[in-house]
This record gives sequence, structure tokens and C-alpha cells, in this order.
Amino acid sequence: MNGPRAEAIRAAVDTLYREQSRRIFATLIRLLGDFDLAEEALHDAFRAALEQWPRDGMPNQPRAWLVSTGRFKAIDKLRRQSRFESLDEEAEPVDPATLEDAPGEEDSVEDDRLRLIFTCCHPALSPDARVALTLREVCGLTTEEIARAFLTAAPTLAQRIVRAKAKIRDAGIPYRVPEREELPDRLDAVLRVVYLVFNEGYSASSGDALTRHDLSDEAIRLGRLLVELLPEPEAMGLLALMLLHEARRPARTSATGEMILLDRQDRSKWDRQRIAEGIALVERALRSRRFGPYTLQAAIAAVHAEAPAAAATDWAQIAGLYQVLMRIEPSPVVELNRAVAVAMRDGPAAGLALIDAILARGELEDYHLAHAARADLLRRLDRNAEARAAYQRALALARQEPERRFLQTRLDELPV
Repeated sequence: MNGPRAEAIRAAVDTLYREQSRRIFATLIRLLGDFDLAEEALHDAFRAALEQWPRDGMPNQPRAWLVSTGRFKAIDKLRRQSRFESLDEEAEPVDPATLEDAPGEEDSVEDDRLRLIFTCCHPALSPDARVALTLREVCGLTTEEIARAFLTAAPTLAQRIVRAKAKIRDAGIPYRVPEREELPDRLDAVLRVVYLVFNEGYSASSGDALTRHDLSDEAIRLGRLLVELLPEPEAMGLLALMLLHEARRPARTSATGEMILLDRQDRSKWDRQRIAEGIALVERALRSRRFGPYTLQAAIAAVHAEAPAAAATDWAQIAGLYQVLMRIEPSPVVELNRAVAVAMRDGPAAGLALIDAILARGELEDYHLAHAARADLLRRLDRNAEARAAYQRALALARQEPERRFLQTRLDELPV
């Protein structure tokens, strides 16, 4: 069937795929018990929708229709394959009879995607495999996007994901949320995954757009589920951190998509409801005295959010919080952020000395934000030739187009 109605339905199917496919996939894994079978079922269901809905109209519950269609297509496929089971002694197909009375979707805190995250973050998997598998299977990031996050080749990353799936299958890792006594030990890996998803959405690793709000929104949704399921301080701290950062999204880019730095943002555009929720979560987490790095980062974001103007920012408090963060989770990036805060508190020369010390150790040499921060401090000190070289180095390393345009503008503005 062709015509405007059919085109509208096809567009609706495209939207459903973008917004719902990973949730449908997670439910199909619960019903089918196999990653690859669920992936095939997902695509079979959407193909069926493209064939049938333009002719018959969209069902009242399209997501449920897709889940049901995918499941039964998988059952049919398994039945056909079972006829040839005796020809392959290695084969261990899923028994289609076990799927006949599979339960439907459940509206509970133990969301299918949350189950899937805990499965992907099982201790039997290596830490990198947990993150890679979750980003790929739960959030739908491409292998190339994940490979950039790991600073590794896409084929290598793809093999890591394949091995992780095989490990889950061969070890019989269950598709469930762990028992309460198991949760604390499993939480750190899950929080890391959720934060990486958020970071990819809040500041896309490459491409034309500065942000991907679909990923940020999904990370926040998962963060809320984690807090409801396990209200541990660090789960609250991570949710607070994401909310406080996301609150600034409307002010981070211009109408033409250009990047706007924090000190130049129109703070009237910040989402005050999210800021209030984030600050309340930070305060709850800090009162527990069992907080960690996510809560401290959220506390830093809260200081920024509470300042009515950039000039009113309490940089002494921010530098102090970064000092505490360095003690509990030392890293060159945390040290860089503290150096920027020290520069705002004590002047650009003080911050520059700290950044130069980091780079002298050979750390962050390929991190474009380190060179961009150094360039800005050199510019403020009127050391324009050195600033130009630093901006050029940052520009050579940056992959995101809005950042590249911003750096090029700063470079062009330097006196010759």
C-alpha cells in the first residue's frame, strides 16, 4: 500500500525503532534467553511491521505487538531448525516449548533493560567487556562509537563483544537483577556503564552534534531505576550528577549549534527543576558519609548550579572538592580539572604550572581538552605564540565538529 497514510506509518515505525528498539530487544532476551536469537527476532518483528502496518494499520499497542511478533517468529525459526538438530551434534538450540507460556511485559522497577544491564555487567566478564557489551546491547551504540571510547580498533572491540556473549551463554549467566545481598558488589560496574552512556549523550564523542539527548535521557531513566531499586549513596550521586549536567543542556549550544562555554551560558535557560532534584540527591548522598567519586562530582556540579552568575562561582570550594576527589579516585583528568579550578581561584599562572606538570609526565598528551585548557590559560597570560601552538594541538586531536569550530574560532581570535 502506498500513499500518505502508508508513509506516515513507515515514519512511525522508524520512530519506534529509534526510541523503543533496545527496550524491545531487552524484553526479547528475557523471553528467548539468547542475545543473537533476540537480535534476529527484533529485526524480524520490525520487518513484519513494515509489511503489515501500512496495509492493516498500526496496532493499539505497537511495542507489545512487536515483542509478541518477534517471539513467535523466533519460535517458528527454532522449530524449523529442530528438524535438523540431529545433523549437528554441537548444536544446543533453545527449546521452543519453553517459550510458549513465556510471561508478558511487566511494569515494575525490575525493568527488562535493567535486568539486561546486570547481565552484561556480570563479574564473570572482564570490566571492559561489561561496558562494551552493555553499550552495544542495551543502548544500541555502534561498535565504532564504543571503540572510540575504548581507544581501540573497531574489529578488536567487536571480537570482545562476541566473546562476552559467548561467555554469558556458556557460563549460563542468568538474565535477572541480582539478589539484594549481591547488589553492592555489582553496582560499581553498572554505575560506570550508565555514566559512560550519559557521557556519550551529553558530549558526543564525534560527529556534527554536540549532544545526543536520547542517550542522556536513557541514562537518566536507568539511573532513576537504580536509585529506586538500590538507594545507595553512589547511585544517588550518579543520578544527581547526570541531572545537574543535563539541566544545562538548553544553554550549551547556540541556535546554530555552536558550543557555549559554562561562563558564557544564559543561566535563565537552565532547568531549575532538575537542578533542585540533583541538589537534593547530593545532600542525601553526602549525609550518608558513604559517598564516592560520583557524589563528589555531583557536589562540584551543584556549586556551579547554585551560582547566580559565573563571577559568583565559589572556586575555592570547587578546588577543595577536586582535592578530595583526587584522594579517593586519583586520575590525570581529575588533576586537570582541579588545575582549571585553581586557575580560577589563584590566577592562570598557578593553573598553567599544574597542567604543565601533568603533561611533563607524559599524561594526557593525546587528550584534546588538556591542550585546550592550557591554550586558554596561555591566552589569558598574553603568551599568544604558545597559546596558538596549544590550540593547534587541541584542534588536531578534537573529533567533535562543534568543538573543532570553537577551537578554530579561538585560534583565529589570537593576535598575530
